[in-house]
Amino acid sequence: MRAATIRDGEVLVAEHPDPTPGPGELLVRVRAAGLNGADMLQRRGGYPAPPGSPADIPGLEFAGEVVESGRDGFRFAPGSRVTGIVGGGGQAELLVVHERQVTPVPDGLDWPQAGGFSEVFTTAHDAIATQAGLRPGERLLIHGAAGGVGTAAVQLGRGIGAHVTASVRNREQHEAVAALGADVVLTPEDLVADGAEHEPFDVILELVGAPNMATNLRWLATGGRIVVIGVGAGFKAEVNLLALMGKRGRISASTLRARPLEEKAAAARLVEHEVLPLVARGAITVPVAATFPLADVAAAYERFAAGGKLGKIVVVP
Repeated sequence: MRAATIRDGEVLVAEHPDPTPGPGELLVRVRAAGLNGADMLQRRGGYPAPPGSPADIPGLEFAGEVVESGRDGFRFAPGSRVTGIVGGGGQAELLVVHERQVTPVPDGLDWPQAGGFSEVFTTAHDAIATQAGLRPGERLLIHGAAGGVGTAAVQLGRGIGAHVTASVRNREQHEAVAALGADVVLTPEDLVADGAEHEPFDVILELVGAPNMATNLRWLATGGRIVVIGVGAGFKAEVNLLALMGKRGRISASTLRARPLEEKAAAARLVEHEVLPLVARGAITVPVAATFPLADVAAAYERFAAGGKLGKIVVVP
């Protein structure tokens, strides 16, 4: 099979042996695979694949058709359309994945949308619903709301019934982000400007990184929760613990990639039961900024790195 392959800090297309499904696993012919920030870090050598995943084939999310099931696989028959998360190997013509980590492709999503669905919606749902416990009527602030996880979080926040404020640097994208369900769209500068006035936020989803932490504490509500998912703008921040104590606030953070099967399976079931119904009735979509054939995977990475996109960059094998 052909697959995107990381070598010496670059991404190219190379031949690899076809994978074989083990017990409980599916062999999937990949039709689309989304790019994520983790792929960019892995290309730079900063985020290696977890044990058991291909070390040199990136890709954390995919959509495709089941070719065959390994021993003890029972849920998905050959030809089933599935989407899911993997520790790596998604940007290839074929992959193997445990059937408990996948869900059916929601009706209404084409292959590029389905290929860009699982990682971002699982991450966003885990962050704001499972970790932060966002409730109807609460106020949610999302930094980096125009990216894949950001656009997912905007829609999930709206679906939960929260008031959603989206921070987006590019003003040209404000209207599109508002159309996804944000009640207010502003720039990062609007949050730090002299004389800025905002109601405090119960939940703050941090998708940008360390530079926003002081601002997050400034606008955190009493009992508020900050969840850190992205650190592309910086890893290290100084935190005023006295301010955090005074607000009885909480900071949590996580990654999805290295979690064990049981935790990934639990996250997949929550998405299947709580997010797929929203997709089925048209309340949620997957914005796709651009698609690239596998042969042009290097160009896909450059487009992702250039920034200024709304939604997902997707590779189509």
